[in-house]
Order: sequence, then C-alpha cells, then structure tokens
Amino acid sequence: MSALEERLVSLNTPFIELDKLLKREDLVSSGGEARYLISEGLVEVNGQVETRKRKKLYTGDIVVFAGFRLEVIGTEDVEQEVHGSSHPSP
Repeated sequence: MSALEERLVSLNTPFIELDKLLKREDLVSSGGEARYLISEGLVEVNGQVETRKRKKLYTGDIVVFAGFRLEVIGTEDVEQEVHGSSHPSP
C-alpha cells in the first residue's frame, strides 16, 4: 500500500461541500464526476465511506480520495502556519 499525498485545504468560508472540494482541488474534472464517484463510495471523510455528495466539511475534517489525504483547515490556521504562533514572544 502506497503512502497518501497529503494536502492542506484552506477555507475562507465556514464550510465547503464535498463535491465542490474535490472539484476545487482538481481531483476530478467536473462536479458531475465528483458526485458520481462519491455516490459509488470511493471517498472517505474522517475514516468513514461518505456517499452524501453535498456533505458539509468543516475545519478539522479529513478527506481521503484517489491517493490524496486532504485536511480541511480554516484561514486562521493558515495564518498561524505562515506566521507561527498567534501569541507574541515575551
């Protein structure tokens, strides 16, 4: 079994729907393809097979599909990663 390619996926909204995430990350060529693959049980969310095409994903959710592991993070998480801790050093 090969290792999954990991990606951080940042949100600037409270959530993203599963089919839209796969499309946005260029893992599928169309929304229709995303919906079909999800309905066939080929996508996992947080370790469980997910067949709801419009499942809402929030910060902290993990999606596994086609050799990729996507971790959903919020924009505040991106800020901390880029600038380090949000607390100034003494």
